[in-house]
Amino acid sequence: MSPNELQLRQQRLLIRSTELRLQLHGQLHSLQRPAAMADQVKTSLLWLYQHPQWPAAVLALLLILKPRRALVWTGKLWWFWKSARLLRHWRENLLAYLAQR
Repeated sequence: MSPNELQLRQQRLLIRSTELRLQLHGQLHSLQRPAAMADQVKTSLLWLYQHPQWPAAVLALLLILKPRRALVWTGKLWWFWKSARLLRHWRENLLAYLAQR
């Protein structure tokens, strides 16, 4: 290949790279809002995990003010907690299995 052909090929590759980068940016832009929401949920759950007294206080207040509703919500929260632990266990097993492959 001559130097001119190499330079032309390099320019075409740079243009193609720029086009692909812009295309990827456009596609990732649509995922920005769901990713931000997932980050917010993760941050909120982390805060709740680090400050368990607040959910407990809300549950105690609810138990005092509305005992029947508190029992219903306690059951729902207990189910959610057990499900989250089960999912975490499955995830850990899956990651361990994939790491072995």
